Amino acid sequence: MSRPRLKICGITRLEDALLLTSLGVHALGFIFFPKSPRYISPEKATEITSKVPPFVQIVGVFVNEERERIREIARFCNLDIIQLHGMESPMFCEELGLPTIKAIRIRDETDLDSIPKYRGKVKGILLDTYRKEIPGGTGKVFDWDLAVKAKRFGIPIILSGGLRPDNIKLAIERVRPYALDVNSGVERAPGIKDKKLIKELIDIWKKS
Repeated sequence: MSRPRLKICGITRLEDALLLTSLGVHALGFIFFPKSPRYISPEKATEITSKVPPFVQIVGVFVNEERERIREIARFCNLDIIQLHGMESPMFCEELGLPTIKAIRIRDETDLDSIPKYRGKVKGILLDTYRKEIPGGTGKVFDWDLAVKAKRFGIPIILSGGLRPDNIKLAIERVRPYALDVNSGVERAPGIKDKKLIKELIDIWKKS
């Protein structure tokens, strides 16, 4: 099996975006949720995305945002994919009319029950760690055995939650997800990526 695709989320600086694309990252994530410490305005995001080379996917992250606002930002920023971390229903995802990933926050196996409802409505399911007050980007690992079980539903699984250079190899070997979504594990501060951590993680990923 080929190695999983890699997305780095929480991009706020052009220098980070260019470094990541030069190292072969498949996708960059921009968080348009105002309460996030990694929030970026559509205007600033466009300044960065306009300089990203071709064939790198631009992902917009939203939490319980209005449908038309998502579409508006997607057009303005030329987003390739929408990633939803709120209470968005399968119908909401389908009616966006845009390639969409739905995040599911995991506490225990019962949280997997909602995944089949999104089959045919989204391009993939992102599994992240549940924390009551945080819709995503917790920096905490959940039970990866549940991610393995989630693969049975036949929807591409994106693994997130606490991925770092010191556990990325194990995550790949144990779960073999379609893709990995990394954020705080390569940061020195929210939205500020650490060059050393990025290179370390990507080197391990490329050897997987």
